[in-house]
Amino acid sequence: MARRWWPISAIVLTLAACGAPEALPAPSFAAVDAITHSYDGDFNFYVGGGVAVLDCNDDRYPDLYLAGGESPAGLFVNQADGEISFSETEDPVGIEGVTGAYPLDIDSDGVLDLVVLRFGENVLFRGLGDCRFEPANDTWGFDGGDAWTTAFAAHWEDDGFPTMAFGNYLVVVDDENRRQDWSCEDNVVVPGRTGGFGSPTPLSPSHCTLSLLWTDWARNGTVDLRVSNDRHYYVDGQEQLWTFETGGPTEYAPSDGWKRLEIWGMGIASHDVTGDGLPDYVLTSQGDNKLQTLSDGADRPLYTDIAIRRGTTAHRPHAGDDVLPSTAWHPEFGDVNADGLVDLFLAKGNVEAEPDHATDDPNNLLLGQPDGTFVEGSAEAGIVHMGKTRGAALVDLDLDGRLDIVEVNRAAPVRIWRNEGNTGRWLQVWLSHPGPNPNAVGARLEIRDGETTWTLDHEIGGGHAGDQQGWIHVGVGSARTVEARVTWPDGSVGPWIETRTDRYVELSPAGELVEWSP
Repeated sequence: MARRWWPISAIVLTLAACGAPEALPAPSFAAVDAITHSYDGDFNFYVGGGVAVLDCNDDRYPDLYLAGGESPAGLFVNQADGEISFSETEDPVGIEGVTGAYPLDIDSDGVLDLVVLRFGENVLFRGLGDCRFEPANDTWGFDGGDAWTTAFAAHWEDDGFPTMAFGNYLVVVDDENRRQDWSCEDNVVVPGRTGGFGSPTPLSPSHCTLSLLWTDWARNGTVDLRVSNDRHYYVDGQEQLWTFETGGPTEYAPSDGWKRLEIWGMGIASHDVTGDGLPDYVLTSQGDNKLQTLSDGADRPLYTDIAIRRGTTAHRPHAGDDVLPSTAWHPEFGDVNADGLVDLFLAKGNVEAEPDHATDDPNNLLLGQPDGTFVEGSAEAGIVHMGKTRGAALVDLDLDGRLDIVEVNRAAPVRIWRNEGNTGRWLQVWLSHPGPNPNAVGARLEIRDGETTWTLDHEIGGGHAGDQQGWIHVGVGSARTVEARVTWPDGSVGPWIETRTDRYVELSPAGELVEWSP
Protein backbone atom coordinates (compact mmCIF):
# COMPACT_ATOMS: atom_id res chain seq x y z
CA MET A 1 0.00 0.00 0.00
CA ALA A 2 1.07 3.61 -0.49
CA ARG A 3 2.78 5.37 2.43
CA ARG A 4 1.60 8.52 4.16
CA TRP A 5 3.57 10.44 6.73
CA TRP A 6 0.88 11.51 9.16
CA PRO A 7 -1.38 9.68 11.65
CA ILE A 8 -4.32 7.72 10.30
CA SER A 9 -7.11 5.93 12.15
CA ALA A 10 -10.93 5.80 12.34
CA ILE A 11 -11.63 8.90 14.40
CA VAL A 12 -8.69 9.34 16.76
CA LEU A 13 -8.66 12.03 19.42
CA THR A 14 -5.32 12.78 21.11
CA LEU A 15 -5.11 15.02 24.18
CA ALA A 16 -1.76 16.51 25.15
CA ALA A 17 -2.09 18.88 28.06
CA CYS A 18 0.11 21.03 30.28
CA GLY A 19 -2.85 21.17 32.62
CA ALA A 20 -5.67 18.65 32.20
CA PRO A 21 -9.18 20.06 31.63
CA GLU A 22 -11.73 19.85 34.42
CA ALA A 23 -14.27 17.04 34.07
CA LEU A 24 -17.90 18.03 33.74
CA PRO A 25 -20.90 15.88 34.73
CA ALA A 26 -22.95 14.01 32.17
CA PRO A 27 -25.29 16.24 30.19
CA SER A 28 -28.99 15.42 30.32
CA PHE A 29 -30.56 13.84 27.24
CA ALA A 30 -34.21 13.77 26.18
CA ALA A 31 -35.78 11.09 23.97
CA VAL A 32 -37.00 12.40 20.61
CA ASP A 33 -39.75 10.55 18.76
CA ALA A 34 -38.45 11.33 15.26
CA ILE A 35 -38.00 8.00 13.42
CA THR A 36 -39.96 4.73 13.70
CA HIS A 37 -37.53 2.66 11.60
CA SER A 38 -36.18 -0.62 13.08
CA TYR A 39 -33.61 -3.28 12.18
CA ASP A 40 -35.43 -6.61 11.78
CA GLY A 41 -34.85 -10.17 10.61
CA ASP A 42 -33.89 -13.68 11.55
CA PHE A 43 -30.45 -15.22 12.18
CA ASN A 44 -28.87 -13.46 9.18
CA PHE A 45 -29.51 -10.12 10.86
CA TYR A 46 -28.60 -10.87 14.46
CA VAL A 47 -25.40 -8.91 13.70
CA GLY A 48 -25.21 -5.62 11.80
CA GLY A 49 -27.71 -2.81 12.06
CA GLY A 50 -25.53 0.18 11.33
CA VAL A 51 -26.22 3.84 10.58
CA ALA A 52 -24.46 6.05 8.03
CA VAL A 53 -24.46 9.76 8.91
CA LEU A 54 -24.09 12.08 5.91
CA ASP A 55 -25.22 15.37 4.42
CA CYS A 56 -27.02 14.29 1.25
CA ASN A 57 -28.54 17.66 0.24
CA ASP A 58 -25.67 20.09 0.93
CA ASP A 59 -27.35 21.98 3.79
CA ARG A 60 -24.65 20.87 6.27
CA TYR A 61 -27.26 19.18 8.51
CA PRO A 62 -26.71 15.45 9.22
CA ASP A 63 -29.02 13.01 7.43
CA LEU A 64 -29.34 9.33 8.36
CA TYR A 65 -29.25 6.14 6.31
CA LEU A 66 -30.41 3.23 8.48
CA ALA A 67 -29.97 -0.49 7.86
CA GLY A 68 -33.22 -2.45 7.91
CA GLY A 69 -32.24 -6.13 7.74
CA GLU A 70 -35.19 -8.03 6.29
CA SER A 71 -37.09 -4.76 6.13
CA PRO A 72 -36.12 -2.02 3.66
CA ALA A 73 -33.30 0.31 4.65
CA GLY A 74 -34.34 3.93 5.14
CA LEU A 75 -32.91 7.32 4.15
CA PHE A 76 -34.10 10.02 6.54
CA VAL A 77 -33.54 13.65 5.62
CA ASN A 78 -32.96 16.19 8.39
CA GLN A 79 -35.61 18.93 8.28
CA ALA A 80 -33.10 21.53 9.58
CA ASP A 81 -35.85 23.30 11.53
CA GLY A 82 -34.05 23.86 14.82
CA GLU A 83 -35.65 20.73 16.21
CA ILE A 84 -34.73 17.11 15.55
CA SER A 85 -37.10 15.93 12.85
CA PHE A 86 -36.73 13.88 9.69
CA SER A 87 -38.65 12.95 6.57
CA GLU A 88 -38.13 9.60 4.86
CA THR A 89 -37.35 9.81 1.17
CA GLU A 90 -38.51 7.37 -1.50
CA ASP A 91 -35.29 6.41 -3.22
CA PRO A 92 -33.51 3.34 -4.69
CA VAL A 93 -31.39 3.07 -1.52
CA GLY A 94 -34.41 1.66 0.36
CA ILE A 95 -33.46 -1.94 -0.39
CA GLU A 96 -33.75 -5.07 1.73
CA GLY A 97 -30.97 -7.18 3.16
CA VAL A 98 -28.92 -4.21 4.39
CA THR A 99 -26.66 -4.85 7.40
CA GLY A 100 -24.84 -1.51 7.43
CA ALA A 101 -23.62 1.46 5.41
CA TYR A 102 -20.77 3.98 5.18
CA PRO A 103 -20.76 7.45 3.53
CA LEU A 104 -17.89 8.10 1.12
CA ASP A 105 -17.37 10.41 -1.87
CA ILE A 106 -16.14 7.58 -4.06
CA ASP A 107 -15.87 9.48 -7.35
CA SER A 108 -14.74 12.77 -5.75
CA ASP A 109 -17.49 14.82 -7.40
CA GLY A 110 -18.33 16.69 -4.21
CA VAL A 111 -21.49 14.67 -3.53
CA LEU A 112 -21.40 11.90 -0.94
CA ASP A 113 -22.07 8.35 -2.08
CA LEU A 114 -23.14 5.32 -0.02
CA VAL A 115 -21.38 2.00 0.45
CA VAL A 116 -24.19 -0.37 1.39
CA LEU A 117 -23.37 -3.71 3.06
CA ARG A 118 -25.82 -6.53 2.59
CA PHE A 119 -26.68 -10.16 3.11
CA GLY A 120 -26.21 -10.63 -0.63
CA GLU A 121 -24.68 -8.30 -3.18
CA ASN A 122 -23.11 -5.16 -1.73
CA VAL A 123 -24.18 -2.02 -3.56
CA LEU A 124 -22.46 1.29 -4.24
CA PHE A 125 -24.95 4.13 -4.63
CA ARG A 126 -23.73 7.25 -6.42
CA GLY A 127 -25.01 10.50 -4.92
CA LEU A 128 -26.78 12.76 -7.39
CA GLY A 129 -27.50 15.66 -5.03
CA ASP A 130 -30.71 16.59 -3.21
CA CYS A 131 -30.64 13.20 -1.42
CA ARG A 132 -31.04 11.26 -4.69
CA PHE A 133 -28.93 8.22 -5.51
CA GLU A 134 -28.44 5.70 -8.32
CA PRO A 135 -26.85 2.20 -8.29
CA ALA A 136 -23.26 2.44 -9.53
CA ASN A 137 -21.78 -1.08 -9.35
CA ASP A 138 -21.70 -1.44 -13.14
CA THR A 139 -20.67 2.16 -13.75
CA TRP A 140 -17.62 1.85 -11.51
CA GLY A 141 -16.77 -1.78 -12.28
CA PHE A 142 -17.42 -2.88 -8.71
CA ASP A 143 -17.99 -6.56 -7.92
CA GLY A 144 -20.43 -6.56 -5.00
CA GLY A 145 -20.15 -10.34 -4.50
CA ASP A 146 -22.87 -12.46 -2.94
CA ALA A 147 -21.60 -12.85 0.61
CA TRP A 148 -22.88 -11.91 4.06
CA THR A 149 -21.01 -8.62 4.60
CA THR A 150 -20.77 -7.03 8.03
CA ALA A 151 -17.77 -4.66 8.04
CA PHE A 152 -16.12 -1.96 5.91
CA ALA A 153 -13.20 0.46 5.84
CA ALA A 154 -11.69 2.69 3.15
CA HIS A 155 -8.72 4.95 2.51
CA TRP A 156 -7.10 6.78 -0.41
CA GLU A 157 -3.71 5.72 -1.76
CA ASP A 158 -3.49 8.10 -4.73
CA ASP A 159 -5.67 10.36 -6.86
CA GLY A 160 -7.95 7.57 -8.07
CA PHE A 161 -10.84 5.87 -6.35
CA PRO A 162 -10.39 4.74 -2.73
CA THR A 163 -9.17 1.32 -1.69
CA MET A 164 -11.99 -0.46 0.15
CA ALA A 165 -11.99 -3.43 2.51
CA PHE A 166 -15.11 -5.56 3.06
CA GLY A 167 -15.48 -7.87 6.05
CA ASN A 168 -17.60 -10.98 5.57
CA TYR A 169 -19.25 -13.37 8.02
CA LEU A 170 -20.40 -16.98 7.58
CA VAL A 171 -20.28 -18.71 4.19
CA VAL A 172 -23.63 -18.55 2.41
CA VAL A 173 -24.73 -21.67 0.52
CA ASP A 174 -26.01 -20.54 -2.87
CA ASP A 175 -29.38 -22.23 -2.99
CA GLU A 176 -32.92 -20.91 -2.95
CA ASN A 177 -32.91 -20.71 0.85
CA ARG A 178 -29.57 -18.86 1.14
CA ARG A 179 -28.43 -21.17 3.93
CA GLN A 180 -25.23 -20.75 5.95
CA ASP A 181 -22.57 -23.31 6.65
CA TRP A 182 -20.41 -22.94 9.74
CA SER A 183 -17.23 -21.67 8.12
CA CYS A 184 -16.08 -18.10 7.55
CA GLU A 185 -16.16 -16.30 4.21
CA ASP A 186 -12.95 -14.60 3.08
CA ASN A 187 -12.76 -10.84 3.48
CA VAL A 188 -11.75 -8.88 0.37
CA VAL A 189 -9.78 -5.73 -0.45
CA VAL A 190 -10.94 -3.86 -3.55
CA PRO A 191 -8.26 -1.55 -5.03
CA GLY A 192 -9.23 1.84 -6.38
CA ARG A 193 -8.32 2.85 -9.90
CA THR A 194 -8.89 5.95 -12.00
CA GLY A 195 -12.62 5.98 -12.64
CA GLY A 196 -13.40 2.67 -10.95
CA PHE A 197 -12.20 -0.42 -9.13
CA GLY A 198 -9.93 -3.39 -9.72
CA SER A 199 -10.56 -7.03 -8.92
CA PRO A 200 -11.07 -8.00 -5.26
CA THR A 201 -8.14 -9.57 -3.41
CA PRO A 202 -9.19 -12.18 -0.83
CA LEU A 203 -7.72 -12.08 2.68
CA SER A 204 -7.24 -15.69 3.64
CA PRO A 205 -7.60 -16.87 6.31
CA SER A 206 -10.57 -14.82 7.44
CA HIS A 207 -12.45 -15.45 10.68
CA CYS A 208 -16.03 -14.10 10.51
CA THR A 209 -15.32 -10.38 10.69
CA LEU A 210 -17.54 -7.75 12.33
CA SER A 211 -15.27 -4.67 12.17
CA LEU A 212 -12.39 -3.34 10.04
CA LEU A 213 -10.07 -0.37 10.44
CA TRP A 214 -7.23 0.96 8.29
CA THR A 215 -4.75 2.27 10.82
CA ASP A 216 -1.23 3.68 11.07
CA TRP A 217 -0.71 1.99 14.43
CA ALA A 218 3.03 2.80 14.51
CA ARG A 219 2.69 6.39 13.26
CA ASN A 220 5.27 5.66 10.55
CA GLY A 221 3.12 6.38 7.50
CA THR A 222 2.28 2.74 6.77
CA VAL A 223 -1.43 1.94 6.75
CA ASP A 224 -2.30 -1.58 7.89
CA LEU A 225 -5.69 -3.26 8.21
CA ARG A 226 -6.94 -4.19 11.65
CA VAL A 227 -9.64 -6.91 11.78
CA SER A 228 -11.96 -7.88 14.64
CA ASN A 229 -13.54 -11.34 14.44
CA ASP A 230 -16.37 -13.27 16.09
CA ARG A 231 -14.99 -16.37 17.80
CA HIS A 232 -18.41 -18.03 17.81
CA TYR A 233 -17.71 -19.46 14.38
CA TYR A 234 -14.05 -19.53 13.48
CA VAL A 235 -11.67 -22.44 14.03
CA ASP A 236 -8.06 -21.59 14.92
CA GLY A 237 -8.83 -17.91 14.34
CA GLN A 238 -7.90 -14.73 16.20
CA GLU A 239 -7.86 -10.94 15.95
CA GLN A 240 -5.80 -9.92 12.93
CA LEU A 241 -3.51 -7.22 11.57
CA TRP A 242 -2.63 -7.27 7.86
CA THR A 243 0.23 -5.51 6.11
CA PHE A 244 0.32 -4.79 2.38
CA GLU A 245 3.89 -3.50 2.24
CA THR A 246 5.35 -6.85 1.14
CA GLY A 247 3.66 -6.89 -2.28
CA GLY A 248 0.53 -8.68 -1.09
CA PRO A 249 -1.57 -9.11 2.04
CA THR A 250 0.41 -10.70 4.88
CA GLU A 251 -0.74 -11.32 8.45
CA TYR A 252 1.36 -10.09 11.33
CA ALA A 253 2.62 -13.11 13.27
CA PRO A 254 3.90 -13.71 16.82
CA SER A 255 7.43 -13.28 15.49
CA ASP A 256 6.41 -9.71 14.54
CA GLY A 257 5.09 -9.07 18.06
CA TRP A 258 1.42 -9.80 17.35
CA LYS A 259 -0.06 -11.53 20.39
CA ARG A 260 -2.85 -14.05 19.81
CA LEU A 261 -6.22 -12.79 21.02
CA GLU A 262 -9.57 -14.57 20.65
CA ILE A 263 -12.69 -12.55 21.48
CA TRP A 264 -16.24 -12.15 20.22
CA GLY A 265 -15.00 -9.14 18.28
CA MET A 266 -17.85 -6.82 17.21
CA GLY A 267 -16.50 -3.27 16.90
CA ILE A 268 -13.31 -1.18 16.86
CA ALA A 269 -12.78 2.40 17.99
CA SER A 270 -9.42 4.18 18.17
CA HIS A 271 -8.19 6.98 20.45
CA ASP A 272 -4.92 7.92 22.14
CA VAL A 273 -6.09 7.16 25.68
CA THR A 274 -2.58 6.94 27.14
CA GLY A 275 -1.33 10.23 25.66
CA ASP A 276 1.77 8.71 24.08
CA GLY A 277 0.86 9.90 20.58
CA LEU A 278 -0.02 6.38 19.41
CA PRO A 279 -3.56 5.07 18.85
CA ASP A 280 -5.06 2.72 21.43
CA TYR A 281 -7.95 0.45 20.46
CA VAL A 282 -11.28 -0.37 22.10
CA LEU A 283 -12.51 -3.78 20.95
CA THR A 284 -16.11 -4.60 21.85
CA SER A 285 -16.98 -8.19 22.71
CA GLN A 286 -19.14 -10.39 24.91
CA GLY A 287 -18.09 -10.20 28.52
CA ASP A 288 -15.22 -7.79 29.00
CA ASN A 289 -14.28 -5.27 26.31
CA LYS A 290 -10.64 -4.65 25.52
CA LEU A 291 -8.61 -1.46 25.53
CA GLN A 292 -5.26 -2.19 23.92
CA THR A 293 -2.10 -0.08 24.07
CA LEU A 294 1.33 -0.76 22.60
CA SER A 295 3.63 -2.43 25.12
CA ASP A 296 7.04 -1.52 23.69
CA GLY A 297 6.42 1.65 21.74
CA ALA A 298 5.95 1.62 17.99
CA ASP A 299 8.64 -0.92 17.04
CA ARG A 300 6.20 -3.81 16.75
CA PRO A 301 2.46 -4.47 17.30
CA LEU A 302 2.71 -5.99 20.79
CA TYR A 303 -0.38 -4.89 22.74
CA THR A 304 -1.36 -4.92 26.41
CA ASP A 305 -4.95 -4.68 27.70
CA ILE A 306 -5.50 -1.70 30.03
CA ALA A 307 -9.30 -1.79 30.14
CA ILE A 308 -9.50 -2.65 33.84
CA ARG A 309 -7.21 0.14 35.02
CA ARG A 310 -8.94 2.68 32.75
CA GLY A 311 -12.49 1.61 33.63
CA THR A 312 -13.67 0.54 30.17
CA THR A 313 -14.35 -3.19 30.57
CA ALA A 314 -18.13 -2.59 30.87
CA HIS A 315 -18.42 -6.35 31.25
CA ARG A 316 -21.75 -6.51 33.10
CA PRO A 317 -24.91 -4.37 33.03
CA HIS A 318 -24.51 -1.13 34.99
CA ALA A 319 -28.26 -0.84 35.69
CA GLY A 320 -31.10 -3.28 36.33
CA ASP A 321 -31.01 -6.66 38.05
CA ASP A 322 -29.28 -8.74 35.36
CA VAL A 323 -25.81 -9.88 36.46
CA LEU A 324 -24.85 -11.99 33.45
CA PRO A 325 -22.05 -10.86 31.09
CA SER A 326 -22.78 -8.02 28.67
CA THR A 327 -22.74 -8.04 24.86
CA ALA A 328 -21.26 -4.89 23.28
CA TRP A 329 -21.49 -3.80 19.63
CA HIS A 330 -20.75 -0.27 18.37
CA PRO A 331 -18.04 1.74 20.19
CA GLU A 332 -17.52 5.46 19.55
CA PHE A 333 -15.43 8.21 21.11
CA GLY A 334 -16.81 11.76 21.37
CA ASP A 335 -16.95 14.58 23.91
CA VAL A 336 -20.64 14.67 24.89
CA ASN A 337 -20.16 17.25 27.65
CA ALA A 338 -17.52 19.26 25.73
CA ASP A 339 -15.22 19.42 28.74
CA GLY A 340 -12.16 18.65 26.62
CA LEU A 341 -11.99 15.05 27.87
CA VAL A 342 -13.12 12.43 25.38
CA ASP A 343 -15.99 10.10 26.34
CA LEU A 344 -16.83 6.58 25.10
CA PHE A 345 -20.26 5.28 24.07
CA LEU A 346 -20.82 1.50 23.90
CA ALA A 347 -23.95 0.05 22.27
CA LYS A 348 -25.18 -3.06 24.10
CA GLY A 349 -27.75 -5.82 23.60
CA ASN A 350 -28.20 -9.59 23.69
CA VAL A 351 -27.54 -11.26 20.33
CA GLU A 352 -31.09 -12.61 20.42
CA ALA A 353 -31.89 -14.92 23.32
CA GLU A 354 -28.52 -16.19 24.55
CA PRO A 355 -29.13 -17.58 28.04
CA ASP A 356 -25.53 -17.11 29.19
CA HIS A 357 -25.50 -13.36 28.53
CA ALA A 358 -27.54 -10.50 29.93
CA THR A 359 -31.02 -9.91 28.55
CA ASP A 360 -31.35 -6.48 30.18
CA ASP A 361 -28.11 -4.88 29.02
CA PRO A 362 -28.20 -1.06 28.82
CA ASN A 363 -25.78 0.97 26.73
CA ASN A 364 -22.77 2.61 28.38
CA LEU A 365 -21.84 6.29 28.34
CA LEU A 366 -18.35 6.33 29.86
CA LEU A 367 -17.19 9.85 30.76
CA GLY A 368 -13.52 10.73 30.43
CA GLN A 369 -11.69 11.94 33.54
CA PRO A 370 -8.53 14.08 33.91
CA ASP A 371 -6.48 11.05 35.01
CA GLY A 372 -7.32 9.12 31.82
CA THR A 373 -9.94 6.85 33.38
CA PHE A 374 -13.65 6.64 32.55
CA VAL A 375 -16.73 6.57 34.77
CA GLU A 376 -20.29 5.52 33.93
CA GLY A 377 -22.67 8.38 33.21
CA SER A 378 -25.69 6.78 31.50
CA ALA A 379 -28.09 7.03 34.44
CA GLU A 380 -27.14 10.65 35.11
CA ALA A 381 -27.61 11.38 31.39
CA GLY A 382 -31.05 9.74 31.41
CA ILE A 383 -30.41 7.34 28.51
CA VAL A 384 -30.82 3.97 30.26
CA HIS A 385 -33.06 1.49 28.45
CA MET A 386 -33.11 -2.29 27.98
CA GLY A 387 -33.50 -2.53 24.20
CA LYS A 388 -31.04 -4.36 21.95
CA THR A 389 -28.86 -1.67 20.36
CA ARG A 390 -26.53 -2.50 17.44
CA GLY A 391 -25.18 0.46 15.46
CA ALA A 392 -25.03 4.00 16.82
CA ALA A 393 -23.65 7.49 16.24
CA LEU A 394 -22.62 10.48 18.34
CA VAL A 395 -23.61 13.40 16.11
CA ASP A 396 -24.95 16.95 16.45
CA LEU A 397 -28.29 16.47 14.70
CA ASP A 398 -29.77 19.93 15.33
CA LEU A 399 -26.50 21.86 15.05
CA ASP A 400 -26.66 23.40 18.49
CA GLY A 401 -23.06 22.45 19.27
CA ARG A 402 -23.91 19.44 21.43
CA LEU A 403 -23.50 15.80 20.48
CA ASP A 404 -26.76 13.86 20.30
CA ILE A 405 -27.07 10.05 20.19
CA VAL A 406 -28.60 7.84 17.50
CA GLU A 407 -29.18 4.17 18.38
CA VAL A 408 -30.23 1.49 15.88
CA ASN A 409 -32.16 -1.16 17.78
CA ARG A 410 -32.92 -4.72 16.84
CA ALA A 411 -36.66 -5.34 16.29
CA ALA A 412 -37.48 -1.97 17.89
CA PRO A 413 -37.62 1.63 16.67
CA VAL A 414 -34.52 3.77 16.38
CA ARG A 415 -33.85 5.82 19.51
CA ILE A 416 -32.68 9.42 19.23
CA TRP A 417 -31.48 11.26 22.31
CA ARG A 418 -31.21 15.05 22.18
CA ASN A 419 -28.41 16.53 24.25
CA GLU A 420 -30.03 19.20 26.42
CA GLY A 421 -27.31 19.55 29.01
CA ASN A 422 -25.08 22.44 29.96
CA THR A 423 -21.78 21.66 28.30
CA GLY A 424 -18.39 23.25 27.84
CA ARG A 425 -17.30 25.11 24.75
CA TRP A 426 -16.76 23.46 21.39
CA LEU A 427 -15.64 23.89 17.81
CA GLN A 428 -17.07 22.07 14.80
CA VAL A 429 -14.91 21.83 11.70
CA TRP A 430 -15.83 21.01 8.11
CA LEU A 431 -12.87 19.89 5.98
CA SER A 432 -13.09 21.00 2.36
CA HIS A 433 -10.48 19.45 0.07
CA PRO A 434 -10.49 20.31 -3.66
CA GLY A 435 -9.88 17.57 -6.20
CA PRO A 436 -9.81 13.87 -5.27
CA ASN A 437 -11.03 12.90 -1.79
CA PRO A 438 -13.14 16.07 -1.15
CA ASN A 439 -13.89 15.14 2.48
CA ALA A 440 -10.18 14.82 3.25
CA VAL A 441 -10.31 11.24 4.49
CA GLY A 442 -6.88 10.73 6.05
CA ALA A 443 -6.44 14.34 7.17
CA ARG A 444 -5.28 15.32 10.65
CA LEU A 445 -7.01 18.18 12.48
CA GLU A 446 -5.30 19.89 15.41
CA ILE A 447 -6.93 22.34 17.80
CA ARG A 448 -4.98 24.13 20.56
CA ASP A 449 -5.74 26.72 23.23
CA GLY A 450 -2.25 27.38 24.64
CA GLU A 451 -2.42 24.64 27.28
CA THR A 452 -4.09 21.73 25.51
CA THR A 453 -3.84 20.31 22.01
CA TRP A 454 -6.62 18.15 20.61
CA THR A 455 -5.76 16.04 17.54
CA LEU A 456 -8.31 14.21 15.43
CA ASP A 457 -7.54 11.90 12.51
CA HIS A 458 -10.42 11.57 10.08
CA GLU A 459 -11.07 8.15 8.53
CA ILE A 460 -13.94 5.89 7.46
CA GLY A 461 -14.24 2.44 9.05
CA GLY A 462 -14.40 0.70 12.41
CA GLY A 463 -17.44 0.86 14.68
CA HIS A 464 -20.18 -1.67 14.05
CA ALA A 465 -21.59 -1.46 10.49
CA GLY A 466 -21.61 2.33 10.19
CA ASP A 467 -19.71 5.64 10.34
CA GLN A 468 -20.17 9.32 9.47
CA GLN A 469 -18.93 12.19 7.32
CA GLY A 470 -19.58 15.85 8.04
CA TRP A 471 -18.85 18.14 10.96
CA ILE A 472 -15.98 17.13 13.24
CA HIS A 473 -16.92 18.03 16.81
CA VAL A 474 -14.22 18.98 19.32
CA GLY A 475 -14.97 19.79 22.95
CA VAL A 476 -12.54 22.44 24.26
CA GLY A 477 -13.67 22.95 27.87
CA SER A 478 -13.55 26.62 28.87
CA ALA A 479 -11.45 27.92 25.95
CA ARG A 480 -12.97 31.01 24.30
CA THR A 481 -10.48 31.13 21.44
CA VAL A 482 -8.40 28.38 19.87
CA GLU A 483 -6.12 27.86 16.89
CA ALA A 484 -6.78 25.23 14.22
CA ARG A 485 -4.45 23.53 11.76
CA VAL A 486 -4.86 20.70 9.24
CA THR A 487 -2.39 18.23 7.79
CA TRP A 488 -4.02 17.38 4.48
CA PRO A 489 -4.11 13.96 2.77
CA ASP A 490 -1.23 14.92 0.45
CA GLY A 491 0.96 15.63 3.46
CA SER A 492 0.85 19.43 3.20
CA VAL A 493 0.46 21.27 6.50
CA GLY A 494 -1.73 24.34 6.75
CA PRO A 495 -1.05 27.34 9.01
CA TRP A 496 -2.37 27.79 12.52
CA ILE A 497 -5.50 29.95 12.28
CA GLU A 498 -7.19 31.58 15.27
CA THR A 499 -10.93 31.28 15.75
CA ARG A 500 -13.50 31.82 18.45
CA THR A 501 -15.09 28.72 19.93
CA ASP A 502 -18.78 27.77 19.86
CA ARG A 503 -18.51 28.19 16.11
CA TYR A 504 -18.87 26.19 12.89
CA VAL A 505 -15.87 26.73 10.63
CA GLU A 506 -14.72 25.40 7.27
CA LEU A 507 -11.02 24.81 6.59
CA SER A 508 -9.39 24.33 3.19
CA PRO A 509 -5.81 23.76 1.95
CA ALA A 510 -5.69 27.40 0.86
CA GLY A 511 -5.19 28.24 4.54
CA GLU A 512 -8.54 29.93 4.88
CA LEU A 513 -11.02 29.64 7.75
CA VAL A 514 -14.61 30.51 6.93
CA GLU A 515 -17.31 30.71 9.60
CA TRP A 516 -20.65 29.11 8.85
CA SER A 517 -23.97 29.51 10.67
CA PRO A 518 -26.89 27.04 10.74
